[in-house]
Amino acid sequence: MSRLSLFNSPLLLGFDHIEQMMERLQKASGDGYPPYNIEQTSEYGLRITLAVAGFSTDDLNITVEANQLQIRGRQTDDSDEKIYLHRGIAARQFQRSFLLAEGIEVTGAELDNGLLHIDLARPKIEDHVKTVEIKGARKGSDKSGETIDLKPGTSG
Repeated sequence: MSRLSLFNSPLLLGFDHIEQMMERLQKASGDGYPPYNIEQTSEYGLRITLAVAGFSTDDLNITVEANQLQIRGRQTDDSDEKIYLHRGIAARQFQRSFLLAEGIEVTGAELDNGLLHIDLARPKIEDHVKTVEIKGARKGSDKSGETIDLKPGTSG
C-alpha cells in the first residue's frame, strides 16, 4: 500500500526533505506545554514568546539543528528540600520544536518575567534570474565544425 503525500507530484522536485521535516515536527508537537505566541516584530523579524514561569536561564536550552529550533526546559527537583501543603505549579520538563524556513536565523533570546523571548530574522528574498546555456550541436554546422549555408529552398 503506497502512502499519499502532498509532495508526490512529478513537478515538485527536491521537496522530500520538507516532507521529512514536517513528519518529525508533527511527532514532536503533541503537548501544548508551555503555551507560546508568535509575533511579527518587523518586515523581516519574528519573535516567539514562551511562558516558562519558574524556569531560570540555567534550566533552559535553545538549539537549532537541521532547520529545527528546539527549546528544552528542565527544572531541578527540589521537592526533597521543601514540604508542600499544596503543589499547583508543576516542575515538569518540556521540549518545544519549531520548523524554520531556509535562511531564518535566531538572532537572540531573553528571559524576562517568566517569558522566554526568541528573536528570529527572515532574510530578504531577492528574485534571481539565471540563464542556462544549452550545449549541443550548433544549427547550420556539419560534423567538421565548418559552417554551411542553409537557405530555404536549397539542399545542403
